[in-house]
Amino acid sequence: MSWEEEVRELEARRAMAAEMGGPEGVARQRKRGKLTVRERIDAISDPGSFREFMGLTGTGTYENNKLSHFLPRGLVEGIAKLDGRKVILTAGDFTVRGGSGGSRGGMGQELRAAERALEWRLPYVRLLDAAGGSVRSFEEMGRTYLPDGNAWVQHEVSLLSAVPVVSAVLGSVAGLPAVQAPLAHFSLMVEGMSQIFPGGPPVVKAALGYDITKEDLGGDHIHVRESGCVDNLAKDEADAYAQIRTFLSYLPSSVHEMAPRGDTSDDPNRCEDMLLSAMPKDRRKVYNARKILRAVVDQDSFFEIAPLYGRARITGLARLNGYPVGIMINNPRFNGSSTDVAAGSKVMRLMQLCDTFHIPLISLADEPGFMVGLESEKQGIERAGARMVAMVCNSRMPWATVVLGRVYGVAGQCHHRPSGMFRRYCWPSANWGSMHISGGASAAYRAEIEAADDPDAKREEIEARLQALASPFLTAETTGQDIIDPRETRPLLCEFVEDAQRILHSQLGAPHIPYLP
Repeated sequence: MSWEEEVRELEARRAMAAEMGGPEGVARQRKRGKLTVRERIDAISDPGSFREFMGLTGTGTYENNKLSHFLPRGLVEGIAKLDGRKVILTAGDFTVRGGSGGSRGGMGQELRAAERALEWRLPYVRLLDAAGGSVRSFEEMGRTYLPDGNAWVQHEVSLLSAVPVVSAVLGSVAGLPAVQAPLAHFSLMVEGMSQIFPGGPPVVKAALGYDITKEDLGGDHIHVRESGCVDNLAKDEADAYAQIRTFLSYLPSSVHEMAPRGDTSDDPNRCEDMLLSAMPKDRRKVYNARKILRAVVDQDSFFEIAPLYGRARITGLARLNGYPVGIMINNPRFNGSSTDVAAGSKVMRLMQLCDTFHIPLISLADEPGFMVGLESEKQGIERAGARMVAMVCNSRMPWATVVLGRVYGVAGQCHHRPSGMFRRYCWPSANWGSMHISGGASAAYRAEIEAADDPDAKREEIEARLQALASPFLTAETTGQDIIDPRETRPLLCEFVEDAQRILHSQLGAPHIPYLP
């Protein structure tokens, strides 16, 4: 006696599941220019590494007690390797009921993917292509139901403080999957293919009475550039999978491990002469912030996060002598480097990422202050500033700031932390204070200026007097602030990050403040 007949049934069920939603559904998927869920898993995973779990979940049709047809659920889950490292991978199959996971549960239920990632301490990668819930399920269930999905989602929230989480939006994503897109440490969309919204065009029509396309409602031009709900934009699916691999390469598998060290071939003592003239003496001139950043970090190691959103700050991950770091720099090409609500939001997410996964943070500062003006007030710049101050003070990861130019006001103080392992260096081009001398003099000396025979001349006289006090060397005489040759920046930061490793070892484990997306 053997179990050959049962094994043949197993193979038959696997073959039926591999057909996904059937030829018509697969054809529609490809007509939209999208890969099938199985092709996506092969594209992102190391060859032959994917091990599916719950692959027999679905709906069987029986004739004379024999299986005649099997429709898998609209979700494929398993363990895969990305560049040799294991991750939990979950991928929506839009060919099956628009990617709905379907109803399942009861006694004997296997662990969901998020629970496995949490218990096994493995990164969690979502490939989202799902329309969310459907009223069709009401007929199948024979009833409606109270929304209680947080019984499941609580595990995905817990994941944010435990393991790296990535979301890739690979189609029109609505309902809960649309919320899962930003429920991650890194998210991306594919140009011309991806949209997210809580409810699509038919729902908008029913609720608000107007027609709109999926792209106009929730395309990448909205969520990558304006709302900031999604971090990066990929030019195609292959680029999306490459970005996911790159992002994960900087992070540990969980908060209980150190981030992996990369290539160390770039000399940590390399000094770039271009840094000596990188900051123009004429402060009205714009410089290239990305060029400064790339001159400091290991060659070709900078991975930018959210480059199209909050553009007054450039943020991302990089390496210094092979060690992963979070890094940010003010960008004078937008808002004159002033931090607005969008840029502040992006900075806070980077700080959370570094603090959660025990990665040093590097700040290259040229901060003229929080963005002023009516629009900034409408967006709530004061509350955003308060949140930044709180997050800076609550953070614990080793942090080094290099002041390249201005650091003014409360936004300037957000480049400094009064506790923990913190180090600050300043270039000779740096200057600081509570506010700009030009605008500050007009306010502080208003009566004196207005009473003068020549107000403009009096204002210029006062500003010249104050500018004479703005030399960073005068501050150094009193406070001990270290002023450095700009060419020393990389060697000093590499030394700081090396010293930070012993502190990071002592901080391993769950973050002291839960991660909030």
